[in-house]
Order: sequence, then C-alpha cells, then structure tokens
Amino acid sequence: MTDSSATPAVAPATAAPGFQTGTGQLRAFMEYHYLHFNSREVVAAAKGYEAHLDTGGKMMVTLAGAMSTARLGRVLSRMIRAGKVHAVCCTGANLEEDVFTLLSANEYEHCPNWRALTAQDEKQLYDQGFNRVTDTCIPEDVMRHVEGRLRSIWERTLKTEERFFPFEFFYEVLDQPDLAEHFQAPADDSWLLAAKEMGIPVYTPGWEDSTIGNIFTAWAMTENVYNHTCLRTGTEQLAHLARWYREQTQGGGEKVPAPGFFQIGGGIAGDFPICAVPMMRQDLKWTDTPYWGYFCQISDADTSYGGYSGAVPNEKITWGKLDVETPKYMIASDATIVAPLIFGYVLGD
Repeated sequence: MTDSSATPAVAPATAAPGFQTGTGQLRAFMEYHYLHFNSREVVAAAKGYEAHLDTGGKMMVTLAGAMSTARLGRVLSRMIRAGKVHAVCCTGANLEEDVFTLLSANEYEHCPNWRALTAQDEKQLYDQGFNRVTDTCIPEDVMRHVEGRLRSIWERTLKTEERFFPFEFFYEVLDQPDLAEHFQAPADDSWLLAAKEMGIPVYTPGWEDSTIGNIFTAWAMTENVYNHTCLRTGTEQLAHLARWYREQTQGGGEKVPAPGFFQIGGGIAGDFPICAVPMMRQDLKWTDTPYWGYFCQISDADTSYGGYSGAVPNEKITWGKLDVETPKYMIASDATIVAPLIFGYVLGD
C-alpha cells in the first residue's frame, strides 16, 4: 500500500459514538449560526419540510450516491419510524448496501487516504475480496451471504409464479427468523428495516445497475428464465408509484397537500419518481393531479451541461413536475453532511 509506514491505507472500521437525540440543541445551533448562503437554505429547507408535514403532507425521499454505505440509515431510519418519510426511491446500490452494512459492518475496512491509493493498492483490495466505495471497502462475503438468501426466494418463485419488486425481495430476507443473529450493526440503524416495519414502498429504478441486480440477471440466465417473470418491471414500479401518489392526495373529500419530494443527489433515483406527476397529468390525462407539494435537492453537481443532477428547481416547472407556488430549495453541498442536519432538525435534535 502507498506510504504504509506513515499512514495505513486501510484501517479497521470503528463504531461512532451514540448521539443524544431530542434535546433541541442541534436546532438551536443551526438557527443561531446558519443565517446566510447554503447554511440559510439548509434551515429554510428543514422548516419547509416541517411545514409540509404539519399540513398533513407526505414525503418521498430519494437516495442517489452511496448514502447507505455512508450510514445515513442512522438518521433516516429515525425519520421513517417517526412517520416523517412515507416512501423512498433509491438506486439498487442503496437498497442492498443498507443490508450489507447490517450484516457485515464489523468486517468493513476503511481507507482514510483513499485519494492516494495507487492502481496496485486497488488491485490488492480486490484480491483481498473488497469492493471500494470512496473511503469504505465492502467485503465480497456479505454479498454472497445475501445472494444465498435471495436465491431461495427466486427459486421458489419458479414454482409459485409469484412476482415481486426488488424491495419486496429484501423485505422477505429481513423477515427470515435467523437473520438477526448475523447482525453486526444495530437494527435501529437500518433504514430499510425501518421501511419494512412501517410498511412504506421503496422504488428502485434501474435495479440491474447494482450487485444484486447483476446476480439476479446471472441467476435468471443460468435457470433459463428468459422473461425474468418473478421480477416486476420498472414500468410497473412507475405505475405503483402513480397510484401511491394519487392515494396520498385523495383524503376522503378533504384537501390534502400533494406529497413532497426530498432529493439527495440526482440521477435516476430522483428523475424516475418526479416524472410520475407529468406522466399522470400529460399522458394519463389525469389533469386534477396536483404538482409535487414541496421540493428540496441536495447536490454538488454544477448547474450546467444539461445534467439533471445540477438542474435548478425552476427548470422542473417547464416539465410539469413542480408549480410556481411549490416551495423549492436547492442546497449545493455534500449530502452526507447536510442530510443528517436537516433530518436531525426535523426530529428535534
């Protein structure tokens, strides 16, 4: 490893100390210090989030990047269990990596000097059975552990002709009675376990772009399951999301705010679900469908080059996703820093 005599390239993973929640100290700190620029936008977005919930609105959170590996589950799980998140849309990596962490946190390795790793250092990590995500290395063994549990579910579906979304496969794994004996992280830290307990949907567009998505494809090819029938498709996920959205806005005759949209990063995890509204309004002709009722995006992408991740909120008005009056917040920062602050604020920390 590079300069191993001075600073180890790979250090053992360590557990972070607990955080005293519910004291209001974080809120007070943010309100006192975060007065301008990005920091002001952080507080404004948190207050807007609270206001949306206070009026009866529901909230979707979208996860791009490696938020699960960054242990965002420690605070996101609390948000879900507190009834402050009502649906999640994430990449396949975020879906699986929450479970990987739950089952293998003590076996992860950390690379504090990851920017200095050479190609040979990377090859050494690969030979040792690790897959690196920035400063965190995930052991291959946990992926095979989860694969074994999922294979038994997939093989059953060949006989029963059952069909599931990716998150439903993982919910079934989390329900297996012997799984808890393998936990290496607190169950309270798992946002997916919280989502299962609260019965909220988790959408994963482009699931094939993930380790388990690759494994499923290989299994289907091996078993000659050419039409992959047990896996419900991305378009079925969009239809399910559209129905979920409509249910949140049909409040027994009362006017209910449209769901809010809290976007961490960009890419398909954000673009897929936000498109449900223009799809309903323009393609289904459900013109009574309200626009998203709140919007916040945390992104470090440049506002240029036509990229979705860097698009300012107002651009979404032209696509029929947001309205002029929709509360909108754009925070240009690192989501691993900002998202816990906003969630902690909303939780009263």
